[in-house]
Amino acid sequence: MSDSNELRVSKWPFFLGNGCMLGLAYFIYLQGKSPMQPWEIGFGALCVVIGAALAVTPYIMEYRALVKYGALNRLIATSALCTATEKIQNLEALVAQISSATDQWQSAQTQADKTTDAAKEISSRMTEELKDFTAFMQKAGEGEKATLRLETEKLRRAENEWLNITVFILDHIFALNRAAERSGQQTLINQLGHFQNSCRDAARRVGLVPVLAEPNEPFDPQRHQTTAGEKPADDALVVEVLATGFSFQGRALRPVVVSVNTAKAGSAPETIVHTDQSQLSLEAAQAPPA
Repeated sequence: MSDSNELRVSKWPFFLGNGCMLGLAYFIYLQGKSPMQPWEIGFGALCVVIGAALAVTPYIMEYRALVKYGALNRLIATSALCTATEKIQNLEALVAQISSATDQWQSAQTQADKTTDAAKEISSRMTEELKDFTAFMQKAGEGEKATLRLETEKLRRAENEWLNITVFILDHIFALNRAAERSGQQTLINQLGHFQNSCRDAARRVGLVPVLAEPNEPFDPQRHQTTAGEKPADDALVVEVLATGFSFQGRALRPVVVSVNTAKAGSAPETIVHTDQSQLSLEAAQAPPA
């Protein structure tokens, strides 16, 4: 309604012009003489026509303005409608893009869930495999340790047996050498002496070292022992060696068996000294003295 009021044309100037034209025509009619001249008739008619035109002109102008205003409104509405249509189309495209992105995101989420499940399954398998491998390695380690202990015990027993046999042989060689010395045959003494030294050198190469004692050497309970195993007097001296002592890789296996110059110990007959198994045991040799 306000737009219509704004488009209205002021009519009073036109009505004033219309009145003037009609008044002029009436004035010509009054001043004219009968019969009226043609020019008077024509001029009066012209004034009436102009007055009528002035009376109709504001309404025509309002109509044209309203028509133009309506066309403009329709144009604006059409433009707005087109713009809205384009926006709706853009919105539909945006909705389609959002829907596509949502589908892609859901697909990516599904793939991520599958990957997560696969990773969890792999992790569980790895954990189980690790447990099985740890148990296997523990069993294998225990079995290997048991095997090593068994092999070590076998080696120690074999080493003890080897030591016993070697010492036994060296004792017999020592007894043969002493018998050769008593026989007085120098050739035999030299041959057996060289043989005994060669055997002792061979034993030294594997760590079995003979321990000897010199005559008139003070009796040392840590290095010497008598055949009876009794402790002689403190001032007792070594008379002769009855059996060689031995040490293996720096550990004492058996003291030197000697005779001393005391009446209590006496001079023992020369014979082969048989060594007890416990005297050559490596475990006994490794044990610290009490």
